[in-house]
Amino acid sequence: MLFFQLPEDVLYLILSYLDYKSLCRLSQVCRRSHQFTVRDVVWRRIARHFINTGMTREGIDIYPAIALKDRVKISQNWSHGVCRYNVLLKWKINLLPWLQLDGDVLYLSQAADIGVYDLRGSERGFQHNRVDVFTGHEEDVCRFALTDAHLVSAGGDGKITVHYKSRDYSVEYYGHNQEVNCIDCRGELIISGSRDKTAKMWSLNSDQLGKCLHTIRTYDRVWSVAISPSLCTFVTGTACCENYAPLRIWDTERCDLVTCLGTNFRRGAGVLDIVYESPFQLLTCGYDTFIRYWDLRVCSRKSVMEWEEPHDNALYCIKTDNNYMVASGSSYYGVVRLWDKRQTRCLQMFQLASNTSSPVYSLCFNATHLYAASTLHYTHWTLELQGPGPRDKTAHLHLSLSLSLSLALSLTLSLSLTLTHSYMCLDF
Repeated sequence: MLFFQLPEDVLYLILSYLDYKSLCRLSQVCRRSHQFTVRDVVWRRIARHFINTGMTREGIDIYPAIALKDRVKISQNWSHGVCRYNVLLKWKINLLPWLQLDGDVLYLSQAADIGVYDLRGSERGFQHNRVDVFTGHEEDVCRFALTDAHLVSAGGDGKITVHYKSRDYSVEYYGHNQEVNCIDCRGELIISGSRDKTAKMWSLNSDQLGKCLHTIRTYDRVWSVAISPSLCTFVTGTACCENYAPLRIWDTERCDLVTCLGTNFRRGAGVLDIVYESPFQLLTCGYDTFIRYWDLRVCSRKSVMEWEEPHDNALYCIKTDNNYMVASGSSYYGVVRLWDKRQTRCLQMFQLASNTSSPVYSLCFNATHLYAASTLHYTHWTLELQGPGPRDKTAHLHLSLSLSLSLALSLTLSLSLTLTHSYMCLDF
């Protein structure tokens, strides 16, 4: 009996003992081995141990259109910093842009407007790919958040604007006395935070749209807010200029204080960004130069992990792949850093520009691209693969990575059977 004539469940068991390099070599032994080893089920276990493969800790696949084998290869580029750099947009005045990525659509705030860009039309030039624009603010948009049907924006004019994506309709209302620095929406809840030292809860329900459900006095400027995926609680991150904890968790039902995160924060250690990974796990960053990882099931008084920006710069924004990778934007020279939660030091560093010193105000990424925006321009890095395209031909995937190939003479594999063939060895 030949090796690939074994029952499939036996083959899966045998292949589960191989690492990713051995699987790549085995896939080039013959056509039959290639057809079998490119299956996602073969790579699922391995992919969960690499950064940004789209596999979450819960086993959810975020990017099913790309073969897992290809994503594992692309993951090597994230780890080793192999990428192409492009500046997509520039502006002449200083801005505080904010980014959100929704599949193949990118939302980018520029001054008082929010542009919508189709990423699939890159051959025309990014500036020509704007398919829509949301307006309504009299001053700069500070931040905005997305749901399936809405775009909710907060501006320096104190207004909160709820835009309906599918129709040309929006609802505007003055939510705060001063600029609204942050906003988050999930389900039918909106949480906003302002310079006026309050956080407010609003409803996205059409019957209560524009109605303030609760007002929380934080006694400190609110820089960031985030709603838990469970919708039971939300977190406020304040400037830490008063004698109050900068990280506080509130109940969404009555807006009572549930707990404070951390102790002994230095004065001015404001929290600029908060990202939930699960109802119990969240990441925070800010002026104290640390990324902190909190697990509410363990302890709320101390973070379970933390990473310090090596150049002692404040951190303006963070994003996570919901597994091992965290990306952060620093306050000087447009530095974006990649972190692996299993390591204490920075994994990789990318720089927007060397001749200007600007914070990275916002960033986002998918399996193959990283997008970042600074004061003067918006740019992205492409970390892709040259090889077979996605299984869905309509998906936006330009797989273009130069990989080095070296010739190997033979392969001997002992898995109850021995195979010896000439093959091409793929080195990452």
